[in-house]
Amino acid sequence: MGIKFGTDGWRAILGKDFNGENVERLTIAIGKYIADNFGYDKPVLVGYDPRNKADEYSAFCANVLKAKGFKVYFSSRVVPTPVLAYNAKLKNACAIMFTASHNPPEYLGIKFIPDYAGPATSEITDEIIKDLDKGFPSGNNGKFIKTDFGIKYYEHLDKIIDFEKIKELKTNIIYDGLYSASIGYFDEILKQKNIPFQSLHLYHDFQFGGGMPDPKPRFLKDLITKVKNTPNSVGFANDGDADRFGIINENGEYVSPNEIIAILLKHLLEKGYKGSIVKTVGSSILIDIVAKKLDVDIIETPVGFKYVGEAMRKNQVIIGGEESGGLSIQGHIPEKDGLLANLLVLEAMAYSGKSLVELQNELYELAENKFYNDRIDLKLDNQKEIKQIIKKVQTFKTIGKYNITDVDTKDGVKLMLGQKTKILVRPSGTEPLLRIYFETNSEEKLEYFKNEFVV
Repeated sequence: MGIKFGTDGWRAILGKDFNGENVERLTIAIGKYIADNFGYDKPVLVGYDPRNKADEYSAFCANVLKAKGFKVYFSSRVVPTPVLAYNAKLKNACAIMFTASHNPPEYLGIKFIPDYAGPATSEITDEIIKDLDKGFPSGNNGKFIKTDFGIKYYEHLDKIIDFEKIKELKTNIIYDGLYSASIGYFDEILKQKNIPFQSLHLYHDFQFGGGMPDPKPRFLKDLITKVKNTPNSVGFANDGDADRFGIINENGEYVSPNEIIAILLKHLLEKGYKGSIVKTVGSSILIDIVAKKLDVDIIETPVGFKYVGEAMRKNQVIIGGEESGGLSIQGHIPEKDGLLANLLVLEAMAYSGKSLVELQNELYELAENKFYNDRIDLKLDNQKEIKQIIKKVQTFKTIGKYNITDVDTKDGVKLMLGQKTKILVRPSGTEPLLRIYFETNSEEKLEYFKNEFVV
């Protein structure tokens, strides 16, 4: 199988396609990209999450780059992707992160982070893949420097998070390490600021406790139980490389990333931030309604934080986020940061003096609606079949008794049926699969559209 970048990096099964030969091929191609576009003086940062052999392969990559003449800063410990990305911005460096994010334990992957500190755009990854196996001359000044990237990141958070205000919170904070890269960072930040918390699964395990490093309800059962059994508490977790977040409210309920993004937009406006919001076509109608009520312009992108990050670099943006649990804010980096998201939620609660449940209810009142979502994955035989269905969906005029009022094709097909119903049909980036997303403002309507929508 060839090396292919998805929405955020290359991922493959360890010991099969993810092997020494392919890691060396991709490392050299990335090195060629850096040498061609920036020269050998551009530093390269290399980091890794807790996955099996991520430390070994990342050290191998760092040594290959050193031999090619680059000054390489290698992480002295497991590091979250956003921490590595922030240091890329600080050092005007490119970065390579060994992670498979929230994928199953048997996967490993590589993310390339250019010096703007966000996900590599398709243009960049296309150039890297085009240069696979071409090679390039070596420079003369290669160095290998072990570095703790956490120190500068902590200093930066001090400038954008009001920790003194968070310390006033009476809420019990419960942090599920979920065996992820956030361990040694989120807990360390809270300890440094003397903010009390309780913890679960606070150690690295490349099997992720037999689950997946994905902060969704089915992998947060222990956290949900602990929150329910601890009065006045909220729960926080992150995915494998800590760029995504999962948050549990005082009732032990999972709070969707869409709700978190909308709550934080309101909070940041109250802090004095100015600008627009960036969201993907897959994000909730709730965000659109809240942004319009708050008089904030909306920038919509295809699914994938590389598109969100690119829009954040080109515009004055208060917050950028996606429905899968990634966000960043003005004054930070154009890369999703689950650690920052957790801290911003605590800050929003502290500033407002309200519980997370109260902030959610305030959101529904502002939107005058609560929204319900579901997704159906349709497996197909080939990409041709996918293209045919997408073309067919573009011609739809009605779904059941409802008229289609708007069609958007920036990523698959998004059908709007009035202001409170959306159906999005888009292909998976990695397999012959169509993802069909439904969203509307009642559970009855949700079931109706799922039954009536036939491709």
